[in-house]
Amino acid sequence: MSHSFDPIDNTSNNEHFQEVLDRALSNPSRRSILRGGLGLASMFALPMLPGCGGTSSSDLPALASSTLLKFTPVAKSLADQILVPAGYTVKMLHATGDTMKTGVTAYSNAGTDDAESWADRVGDQHDGTEIFYIGSDGKSKGSYSYASGDKAVLAVNNESSAEAHFFHPTGQTSGTAVGKKFDQFGQWTLGARPASEAIKEILMHGVTLVEVNLDSSGKPTGYNATSPLNRRITPETPMMVTGPAAELAALKTMMVTKFDTTGSTTRGTLNNCGTGITPWGTLITCEENWATYFTMPAGSTAPTDKKLIDSRKRYNVQDTATAANATTSRTQGWHTVPGADPTSRFARWNVAAIGATAAADFRNEPQTFGYNVEIDPANVNSIPAKRMAMGRFAHEAAVCSIPVVGKPLAFYMGCDSRNEYIYKFVTAKNWDAADIGGGIDAGHKYLNEGKLYAAKFDDAGKGQWLELSITNPLIRAAAFGFTSQAEVLVHTRIAADAAGATKMDRPEWGAVNHANGEIYFALTNNTAANRTPGKTDAANPRAYKDNDGLVRDGNPNGHIIRFKETSNMAEATTFTWDIFLFGAEEDSPAVNVNISRLTAANSFSSPDGLWFSKSTGICWIQTDDGAFTDETNCMLVAAVPGTVGDGGVFTVSNTMTVSGVSQTAAQNTFVGGILGESRLRRFLVGPKGAEVTGITETPDGKAIFVGIQHPAEDAAAYNDTTKGVWPTNANNGVAGGAYGAGTRARSATIVITKDDGGKIGL
Repeated sequence: MSHSFDPIDNTSNNEHFQEVLDRALSNPSRRSILRGGLGLASMFALPMLPGCGGTSSSDLPALASSTLLKFTPVAKSLADQILVPAGYTVKMLHATGDTMKTGVTAYSNAGTDDAESWADRVGDQHDGTEIFYIGSDGKSKGSYSYASGDKAVLAVNNESSAEAHFFHPTGQTSGTAVGKKFDQFGQWTLGARPASEAIKEILMHGVTLVEVNLDSSGKPTGYNATSPLNRRITPETPMMVTGPAAELAALKTMMVTKFDTTGSTTRGTLNNCGTGITPWGTLITCEENWATYFTMPAGSTAPTDKKLIDSRKRYNVQDTATAANATTSRTQGWHTVPGADPTSRFARWNVAAIGATAAADFRNEPQTFGYNVEIDPANVNSIPAKRMAMGRFAHEAAVCSIPVVGKPLAFYMGCDSRNEYIYKFVTAKNWDAADIGGGIDAGHKYLNEGKLYAAKFDDAGKGQWLELSITNPLIRAAAFGFTSQAEVLVHTRIAADAAGATKMDRPEWGAVNHANGEIYFALTNNTAANRTPGKTDAANPRAYKDNDGLVRDGNPNGHIIRFKETSNMAEATTFTWDIFLFGAEEDSPAVNVNISRLTAANSFSSPDGLWFSKSTGICWIQTDDGAFTDETNCMLVAAVPGTVGDGGVFTVSNTMTVSGVSQTAAQNTFVGGILGESRLRRFLVGPKGAEVTGITETPDGKAIFVGIQHPAEDAAAYNDTTKGVWPTNANNGVAGGAYGAGTRARSATIVITKDDGGKIGL
């Protein structure tokens, strides 16, 4: 989802990654340590199984870069269709609103569908995606292998209802305003929301799990709309509160609401963006921009708990009942639905101190969100678990290290907002392959106890994992007044501030290179409000004007960072890092913008999704852009990864006009890679307005699933077809043409195969 209007919530004095780079780049002796880019190393493919004892890159079959990416690059496009290389076919798996239960009527695409039926329909805003194979024993093996007779379940995150005007007969309504488009990043005129609209918008969030139909070779042929494995996880699904045994009682105290006065359970998951998959075969779904759904109406009573107030501010929860809130709100107004509300279905979004205690209202409700949630795709009766030991922030993906029997596991996580941090959770228990198929109980073993860290990058190409523990003197001495590890886990951003973590530029998806265990993170973009030549504040040496002056200056095109754990150990507390790749328009100046020397065949902007194929080793990059959209829609790019430190050295001189005054920074020598088109190629371009996101593959690498999120995002009203109607148009790039009824755009999950039956991308 676009984050162009995200406020900056991190006002700590922690140094920014740019400050680290400035010092490093001014010291010639340190430049070689920081070399980055795609480099010249060959790529290795490893179909790693979770029970493996570990494999070094020297044991793997080398695939020379010249043999990779043989497909013809897709040209930039502004068409309202999917474009892929010749020799590939795109098919639809499912789209928003499709039925997934017997008796649910076909989707009307006219806003007339029963509101409650959305609990049994494919959710909206398709995002992070994972595939799971269920064996004859009824247990999930995860995505690691497929055997004839296995069932496959595809899990897709449903991030938002930001395009909800498409799902009501005449758009969203609020008081006297009818047909107005609003979402959690904008504002709407206050007034009572109709219950039918609020219910739809609530239920289209969460996660969609459906059984995928497979042919005899394991190739996906569609989905089973009546499978007993189909399941929706929504903001109303009961969740269990979990965490370290020693902290669980304190955690539950902070989860107390009118819904559960003991704090033992919470209700639902929200704004799910990136995903992760565990070695034991369960889904991790990540709660990202959950804070913007809550509000305190004007005139309401604010909580008096100072820690609660301070935490809300740091997490950007709207909690000031000011006069300005009497006319507008950035939330979707679900709390305004009139009439009886015996289960507090709508009242829960009002976080004022209405009752005498937290048990009488929902002042603590925001504290029940912001976690990784574990779901067992094989057991439809299992209760999802909020994994609070992994910290609370705007979670963006949770990618696991390469499992090694007898060693701890590490999960790498981003906090998706400008100036936030990269995190790591290390399990207290060592990996045992016997736990494959262990479901939520295995999750209790590995994800309830462990150590939580935030990353600090130094100016010598080295990094340190700072433990976020109540025993850390910096955390204990913080002005917030931490008194327990439970508070560290609930107010994680504040603990990371105190520990001295390095501010990063919107850390979005992370990914682990299965060939060597190195970790990659997409740093999507930044604005001139934070970055000028004289004042830079993102993980990047570039401060420049948007090439077309469209959206933002600063670092509108983003880039990708990568790092390697010391001795390749998941439990390492130090690492080395470099820059993998810079996004840019190909006609941007090479000296300070197009450092990676992108061409018309591979130029891209705003990397968001990152994912490595276990079958081919390709690093897939998905974009969520606003700076390149005058030339092309968002895209999927295939890259050949190298290794940390394999790039070249560049000199960068930044000049940019700021408030009418030209600013020029001193020259800095930086490191990055020059790419060839055989090592980085554009594979797919999406339809108008859509973000390309959510990717996974079948184990043989011969089919990939890709999410197409919020097509026609710029449509101002439910009946505005000028900004796109995909996939309802005949020339939509999907085999079979127009999909579904009506002309309203819909998010969807597509399946891509190669016509000759080969592996995708090779």
